[in-house]
Amino acid sequence: MSHQLSHLLLTPAEMAAVDAAAAASGIDSFGLMERAGAAAAAAALCLHAGALRFVVLCGPGNNGGDAYVAARHLQEGGAPVVLFHLADPSRLMGDAARAKAGCALRGEPLHLYSPEIGDVVIDGLFGAGLGRDVPADVRAVIDRVAEAGLPVLAIDLPSGLDGRTGRVLGAAFRASNTITFMTRKPGHLLMPGRELCGELEVFDIGIPARIIRAEASGVIAENRPDAWKGVLPAEQLETHKYKRGHLVVFSGEADKTGAARMSAISGLKAGAGLVTIAAPDAAIAANAAHLTAVMLHAIDDAADLEDWLTDKRLQTFVLGPGFGIGARARAFVSSLAERRLVLDADGISSFKDDPQQLFDLFGGEPRLVLTPHEGEFSRLFPDIGSDDALGKVDKALAAARRANAAIVYKGADTVIAAPDGRALINTNAPAWLATAGSGDVLAGIIGGLLAQGLPAFEAAAAGVWLHGEAAHRAGKGLTAEELAAHVLPL
Repeated sequence: MSHQLSHLLLTPAEMAAVDAAAAASGIDSFGLMERAGAAAAAAALCLHAGALRFVVLCGPGNNGGDAYVAARHLQEGGAPVVLFHLADPSRLMGDAARAKAGCALRGEPLHLYSPEIGDVVIDGLFGAGLGRDVPADVRAVIDRVAEAGLPVLAIDLPSGLDGRTGRVLGAAFRASNTITFMTRKPGHLLMPGRELCGELEVFDIGIPARIIRAEASGVIAENRPDAWKGVLPAEQLETHKYKRGHLVVFSGEADKTGAARMSAISGLKAGAGLVTIAAPDAAIAANAAHLTAVMLHAIDDAADLEDWLTDKRLQTFVLGPGFGIGARARAFVSSLAERRLVLDADGISSFKDDPQQLFDLFGGEPRLVLTPHEGEFSRLFPDIGSDDALGKVDKALAAARRANAAIVYKGADTVIAAPDGRALINTNAPAWLATAGSGDVLAGIIGGLLAQGLPAFEAAAAGVWLHGEAAHRAGKGLTAEELAAHVLPL
């Protein structure tokens, strides 16, 4: 993959516009198809040198054209190849028709394919352009291939996956490998698409980067340091703890203090100059027994908080981990409406009966970060969460606009969205990050970055990335305490 394009994610519509613009610029579109098909054939031979038979499945569009080229190259290379086509190949048009004409193999209708031991399936049925559920005959073949346990090499995207959302449209191949061209698509990174793609390779078929950049909206990208490193605070020799930010984390009652401590330690490790846990008076002793570098301040009710907030150095807060659900949480959030706030867990659930009450508090420049998992998202945005027409990125963006907040829509494919329409898909989180307390650590990291002056969206995105990196350092079997200990500043 071209380094210049490595961060871009193009939707299927944007990639179609790239293809059209490339053709309009005088680039031979069939030459691009030839290179794509040749790359697929080369990948098949490299990955499956011992295949007894390559089974090439050709669809009715340009993805099928790529497959016909691949089949031709495999046959010319002496590999055993059979071909099955969807719909009437005589109705192919343009480059796909030319690719079919250049392939000497006589194909059979798709429904006649019966898997055999030693088969390797090359999937060129639909690619990323599918916008409806797969037909019944395709579903039947997908089921037969899965039952036989055959390896699948997908061209562009496993057929049955939505290239924009990563959703399964009725049924989809589970590929062991996927080869795509020039850039990735959101469906390569979003679940379950990421799992169904297997190992992904991006092959440069020769479309100039300037054409791709001209058609790329840049709205959706992978969450990488390039997306936010430009706003990181410069390191200064002459500084002090308040210049690096003061983060406050609210603690729950005496028997629910651990979550706040993990958030606080994580915020300190992420670079905040100092961190204070604000706890009920009855929980001070429980917290003090486990803390050294983190300070403590007694806060029992909203009146105590209002008095404390006369100190204008207090600008950044985390509320939610272990805090408890209810009116007290809502009152604290109301007091913090003019400050920067990471609202997590119990803090989010406290507004489930009237989410708009929360949203109305945080107008103007975004300063609120919400970190919902699937259930919390549905409680705060029930209509958006239940809209099956929307993918995860679309849902996160709609929520960000409504709440005027940076949204961290958590999961294996965490999406970070901004009210201005930017969205990032995170990919560096290992599976073992799914453990109790992991979200408390994430909230603290984001709070620590907010305290250092990062804007809400960039703090959220960088925090999610740091969270994943810490998990890799901690290794399999980590606990949340170990995860927090492995957080490093940017």
